[in-house]
Amino acid sequence: MSVLIDKKTKIIIQGFTGKMGSFHAEEMIKYGSNVVGGVTPGKGGMKHLNLPVFNTVKESVKNTGATASILFVPPAFAADSAMEAADAGIKTCVAIVDGIPSHDMIKIKRYMRRYSRKEKMTLIGPNCAGVISPGKAMLGIMPGHIYKEGKVGIIGRSGTLGYEAAQQLKNLNIGVSTSVGIGGDPINGSSFKDILEKFEEDNETEAVLMIGEIGGPQEAYIAGVTAPKGRVMGHAGAIVSAYGESAVEKVELLKECGVVISKNPSVMGETVKSALNSKT
Repeated sequence: MSVLIDKKTKIIIQGFTGKMGSFHAEEMIKYGSNVVGGVTPGKGGMKHLNLPVFNTVKESVKNTGATASILFVPPAFAADSAMEAADAGIKTCVAIVDGIPSHDMIKIKRYMRRYSRKEKMTLIGPNCAGVISPGKAMLGIMPGHIYKEGKVGIIGRSGTLGYEAAQQLKNLNIGVSTSVGIGGDPINGSSFKDILEKFEEDNETEAVLMIGEIGGPQEAYIAGVTAPKGRVMGHAGAIVSAYGESAVEKVELLKECGVVISKNPSVMGETVKSALNSKT
């Protein structure tokens, strides 16, 4: 199985006719994702990539039955696009865009409180690689060929470390059920906990690899073991201040919970292999 998306998931592209939206829509279609159309205000009624274009997300959902969307819009319009998707009934929305102001993310988080847990849209990102369920569907910008279908979930803040993990696992003939890039911004749509809960409900995901960072209490490979407290590391919200936020402290806390820790990124695949073998 997989989480968030599968072969049947109907996907729309917000910012469909733009350069980035067009390129990645083609890549997702080539991978086998069920892209059913897209949204570009003012261009409704035309065809793009042989798919219908709509003026609004609500119109696209009504006509296609889409349940997932991906945003390729400028940062200034991303908040409105995400909230529009939520109002239209989209269940999973990926915000690839980098540079969304933190104030706008706070606005989105507050806006989402109006929905019940059952009705609430899952927002992935911003500043992320997206979601891929290998062999089924891709809702993101990752290189699909490095992912092998299997039973290990991946959750990461860093897109490139997520790619590295997938490639290492593939080289060891270990596949991935779903990989979710939650994004590196200080305020994001979904936390590690949110996605871990979804993997916990998936009977066919046997292990989950978390790839975290210093900064924030919710973060298993954790980047930044040598970083001093109080140092801003330049990537999004990676700031160490309180107990439990440094990489060393996170390692200690995770070990206490029985989590197997990968000492450095070059052995993430071997660490997962060892953890899987210990279960048998």
